[in-house]
Amino acid sequence: MASKLRLFTKRFFIYSNVVVVFLFLLSCLVPYLNPQRWWFISFLGLVFPILLLLVIFFAIGWLMLLRPRYAIISVIALLLAIKSISVFFAFHKNRAFDNKKEPQTIRVASWNVARFVELKRNSNKGSSIRLQMFDLIKQQDADVLCLQEFHTSIDSSYYDNIKPIQQELGYPYYYFSFDNDGDNHYYSSIIFSRYPIIDTGKIRYPRPTLPDVLLHTDIKVNNDTVRVFTTHLQSLQFGKRDYDKIDKIANARDSLLANSRSIMSKLRKGFSYRSIQADLAHKIIKDSPHPVIVCGDLNDVPNSYTYFTVRGSMQDAFLKKGFGIGRTFTTLSPTLRIDYIFADKHFKVQQFKRVTKKYSDHYMLVADVQLKK
Repeated sequence: MASKLRLFTKRFFIYSNVVVVFLFLLSCLVPYLNPQRWWFISFLGLVFPILLLLVIFFAIGWLMLLRPRYAIISVIALLLAIKSISVFFAFHKNRAFDNKKEPQTIRVASWNVARFVELKRNSNKGSSIRLQMFDLIKQQDADVLCLQEFHTSIDSSYYDNIKPIQQELGYPYYYFSFDNDGDNHYYSSIIFSRYPIIDTGKIRYPRPTLPDVLLHTDIKVNNDTVRVFTTHLQSLQFGKRDYDKIDKIANARDSLLANSRSIMSKLRKGFSYRSIQADLAHKIIKDSPHPVIVCGDLNDVPNSYTYFTVRGSMQDAFLKKGFGIGRTFTTLSPTLRIDYIFADKHFKVQQFKRVTKKYSDHYMLVADVQLKK
């Protein structure tokens, strides 16, 4: 009886190992499969960290049990997944960010500011957080500032967020797409600069996606011209009810099927719509006549079609100088790195940091880059 139980247990773990490795390797294919056709496989990109941990667990487990021939299954899978692992985890030594800028360095900051928390003029907690966010931006002393989910208004009872950044934080130049978000309210991405802006451009992503945009500014840096892009790609549009459902799923309360149906539907639409935006953004960025910096909230993880398509051959500032997973979204999962700063081959990434203050639901990113001579 004992021998049959041992045999059953052994076979159970072997088969489980094979299934996990299969799903893990399938998740590594997500960046290469367009979600408009392969949306059901795209879900695996979100659980890549879990699958990675399980594969490592099986490899270590078999070695501890002195069964190295079974550990080979996981080890081979890890070797095949090197590229996926390398964009998920940064292996550089974590160094303190030097606030003093080196000569010829361009400091870039990117932040999804969540409309600066408070829209209407008042003296409540939201308005206090808004002021703290401005102070945090000022502390970074960036030359170029890219903000997503930016809100401003020409209604005097609401906040005009452009003027204080221009006048109090020292960014005289900016480019913003004034698209209506209700009466006298404007909501989009924006680029501020301390360097002169000599040209601008806007691409509106096609329907059925939400009216997100890809903005660019050509900035005169000494005798060079640098093109800076910023964008915010299709979000999942999760509301409070969706987060409640996710919480119920995580805690196994109520019906798993009922709670997951709307979540899966929004995930599917998000994958599909972002793939349309990513294809367009890649084409526009690739055609730039100037050295390129891209800042944005892509609303997708590194192991995704969106990330690989938008990034292309550009450098990921976090991967060049960061360490760890680099979470940028402050809720749901600690593995959600969805905000990025990319720089093309004309630049050298000098340093990078995440500013982990929970004022917005995203962390601010800051990078120093230098044009190669």
